[in-house]
Amino acid sequence: MRIWDIAPERLCRSHLLGEHRELHAIWAILTLGKTGYRNHPETRRWNGRLAALYARHEALAGEMLRRGYRHMSPLDAAEATGGSEQTAFVDTPEEQVRILAAKGCGCVVWQAPRG
Repeated sequence: MRIWDIAPERLCRSHLLGEHRELHAIWAILTLGKTGYRNHPETRRWNGRLAALYARHEALAGEMLRRGYRHMSPLDAAEATGGSEQTAFVDTPEEQVRILAAKGCGCVVWQAPRG
């Protein structure tokens, strides 16, 4: 279970669609009181930050549409309460870049050289 903290346009097809699916699972756990994965670190970091999770969903859905996928699973904006920015991480964004780069999956996570 993973919600990346990397811009959706940098994710490969597999990670974009997989994250969207997992985001819906976390949303259901937090808004409907579902119990599966409630204590997973990825779920816990979004507790109290549904506005931020909603924003991430909108970014993912926008990228899905840009790539030509149909998006037919909107979230209820009225439930998007709490913090609007995610500041808690299971892995830092920098570590997430390293994790994705090691997968060799097509995610565009390389960093341009500085200078």
